[in-house]
Amino acid sequence: MRIALAQLVATTDPQANLALVGELTAQASAQGAELVVFPEATMCSFARPRADAAEPLDGPWANAVRQTAKETGTTIVVGMFTTTDSPQVHNTLLVTGAVEARYDKLHLFDALGYAESRQIRAGDEAVSFELAGHHLGLATCYDVRFPALFTHLASRGAEAILLPASWAPGPDKLHQWRTLVTARAMDATAFVIAVDQARPPTAEDGRTPTGIGHSMVVGPTGTVLLELGEEPQLSVIEIDLNQVAAVRERLPILQHARNLN
Repeated sequence: MRIALAQLVATTDPQANLALVGELTAQASAQGAELVVFPEATMCSFARPRADAAEPLDGPWANAVRQTAKETGTTIVVGMFTTTDSPQVHNTLLVTGAVEARYDKLHLFDALGYAESRQIRAGDEAVSFELAGHHLGLATCYDVRFPALFTHLASRGAEAILLPASWAPGPDKLHQWRTLVTARAMDATAFVIAVDQARPPTAEDGRTPTGIGHSMVVGPTGTVLLELGEEPQLSVIEIDLNQVAAVRERLPILQHARNLN
């Protein structure tokens, strides 16, 4: 499967970000990408109140992404904010193209002086989907700190887990990002495709999640197959998802796991 990692800096203007999604998807399609993965909060950066930008999943922003997927013949995974029946919104991954799915972020970043739950309502279920005969799971940013989600997705058959992020900068955060992404791939014996926002030229708020770049693809044995730098970048990589079954046969971690009380 040819997968594009679209590492970008989202602004607070959903329409400007939508244009960037269209531009990068067209470039990825021209390079043969079947799946284009964008970061968390691509619709609108965390620098703006989430409710100001949120729309229904069948609203104009999401429908425009659907049209882009249709026109380019790709499947797109992109982070957005969706409305709820309360002032809080969901931090959502939209999957659209050859398949349609949504994932509402399960684990909210209430840590290191930040409280995502002030504006975001947590989702309540893990989500995976089928694409081109393969099973893919979804996770978002802070989810990477919770191994059980990744092993759960793997136990349901996920051969790759897509991890859009808007990783907040700070001391040791790059080391933590690299370590966590690699560890989750090894926990799940699955590919992890982690797509972060690029580092912005200037931080609007030192505590606002923006991005540090370093989007990564890690294989099921923990081999780093691709790592980008800090700057905006589009990169296409071809991975063989059929490798996962062989790795799991030789290294049956998921079968060996025991439920402890």
